[in-house]
Amino acid sequence: MIRKHSATLHGHRTSFSLEEPFWVELKSIAARRGIPLAALLSEIDDSRPADSNLSSALRVYVLDAVKAQIGEMAPPEECSG
Repeated sequence: MIRKHSATLHGHRTSFSLEEPFWVELKSIAARRGIPLAALLSEIDDSRPADSNLSSALRVYVLDAVKAQIGEMAPPEECSG
């Protein structure tokens, strides 16, 4: 189920819609990195292309982070292409 979330990024209030698993993973990523969730959201917002929306950028960030984590856990023979 998609839920609306709100955050203050660079002093401006914004909202975005995310499915709960993406929201949970974003909070987990921020915790693993030892940074506040708002800092992670700002970082993602700053690095997204101008023509993309924040919700999409957040999902892609989570997907990339999970893929990287899976790659780190895979045995070396499975990582070679």
